[in-house]
Amino acid sequence: MSRHKMASSFHFPIPRRRHLLFGSLVIFLPCSVLIILIDPDITSEESHLMDRIADLQLRLSHLDALYRAREYEAQLLHVPHGGGGVVRNNTQRSLVQDLIVSKKVSWVLSENDSVQSIRPPSIFQFLPHLLDNPHSLQPNLLISKKRTGVSLSIGLPTVKRLNQTYMFATLKNVLDAMFPEEKRRLCVTDETYVTQVANEILSVPQFVEAINSGLVDVLAPHPSYYPDLSKLRPTLGDSMDRVRWRSKQNLDFAYLMMFAQERALFYMQLEDDVLAKEGFVTRVKKFAYAQSAHNSQWFVLDFCQLGFIGKLFHSTDLPSLIQIFLLLYNDKPVDWLLEGFINFKLCSSEKDQSDCKKRAENVWLHHKPSLFQHIGTVSSLKGKVQKLRDKQFGKIPLFFPHNNPPAEVGSTIKAYKEHTLKRAYLGETFFWGLLPQPNDILSFRFRPPGVKLKRVVFRSGNAEHPSDMLYNTSVVALLADSNETVTIGKFNNWGTVDEYVEEGSELVAELQLIVLSESDNWVILSEIQIDTYS
Repeated sequence: MSRHKMASSFHFPIPRRRHLLFGSLVIFLPCSVLIILIDPDITSEESHLMDRIADLQLRLSHLDALYRAREYEAQLLHVPHGGGGVVRNNTQRSLVQDLIVSKKVSWVLSENDSVQSIRPPSIFQFLPHLLDNPHSLQPNLLISKKRTGVSLSIGLPTVKRLNQTYMFATLKNVLDAMFPEEKRRLCVTDETYVTQVANEILSVPQFVEAINSGLVDVLAPHPSYYPDLSKLRPTLGDSMDRVRWRSKQNLDFAYLMMFAQERALFYMQLEDDVLAKEGFVTRVKKFAYAQSAHNSQWFVLDFCQLGFIGKLFHSTDLPSLIQIFLLLYNDKPVDWLLEGFINFKLCSSEKDQSDCKKRAENVWLHHKPSLFQHIGTVSSLKGKVQKLRDKQFGKIPLFFPHNNPPAEVGSTIKAYKEHTLKRAYLGETFFWGLLPQPNDILSFRFRPPGVKLKRVVFRSGNAEHPSDMLYNTSVVALLADSNETVTIGKFNNWGTVDEYVEEGSELVAELQLIVLSESDNWVILSEIQIDTYS
């Protein structure tokens, strides 16, 4: 059989698109408590009714907050130019008439006098540099369907790291961890390498589909949103690099909250290097509705024990947080600002710390187990290594074993410690190799006379090292009868190959993974699955 003919007998199907409920999202979101039937303990009619009541109460509160904001804006439109506005002094005039005015008073209000309105401080007093550019509060990039009225908005900020990227793996994991009926808006922002990130997002069909459905927004602040970070005050005894890093993070979080505050009932903050548990949206909503029904005073629902990850807020509470972050962005890390804000609201200087802790526990509620795990090790702060893990999340699978046909394996990539290709093929661990170079080969030679391939899956990277992937790498089959080679697949942007082979194809003596370009990272093979026709 000719090489051309053999190649055509290998079938490479287009991956099936998930059948997501995008078309019904606008209707589904307000009625989500009537649709989610995942957990058996919320299937009762009484539980559905309680969730529905909580949902309606939250929506009324959210709409009232939006109305108040619009009412204030409308009042400002009627204020003449000149500052705080001038109004007739009808009420004050009646009070003045009741005063016993001394002869020493040289001025009193007359009927025709007016008084200037008192105005609250604005963002421009916290960040006066915003007045230097009329575009400072306009996104520098915005890719959005501008959906509103949803239940949950998730903020996922990202910044550039040295030789490491977590954001795409995190975004994919968050989307994959949602059930089809859970799909919600996800806000993604980047400030330092906007064009690169946006182009990479738009090159992935799954992300494009999510954007077109209104599930994902991509935005980046205008550079003039940030003050001159080189002129920040040194605080807490930190290095200026650390002060700049945490100050920018505070401003990023405030920006995301300002963008999301009118879009959903709840807002959740994530980071760009986390792993989410499957079905997390259902569990988040279930917990939020339950607490709203029984404890209307909660301020934070915590779904991760680390930093600011997995913190959920009422959208109506975001304006308070935004003002705190903008006012004190230079002073403390974001998680300290949150804790300090709650302590300031609740704690008395006349009571001991145990009383403060008890009061805080009534408004800062923790969900167990944790639904998010921090997986990054390379911090966005240059030189910082972050190995924090949430012990309440549970174990993360780092490899996926399969029962593969007998084969001799070999590799020109040096293995790290016990993470050899042979052990990975047998399902005992993952393969972990040093920096791949062009023309490196991972080989799997089957026993004579060979095997008839049915499906081939190779997955690189894992939860702890998502960037240790094979990118520009081909999967090549060596045919047993003709000794010819046929390329049956290539690793995609996610470091994965998943190909089916038509029944009746020729016997394959060997599979090879051929690296076509060098890599900045090591490589992990976390899944090797070779299925054959019997």
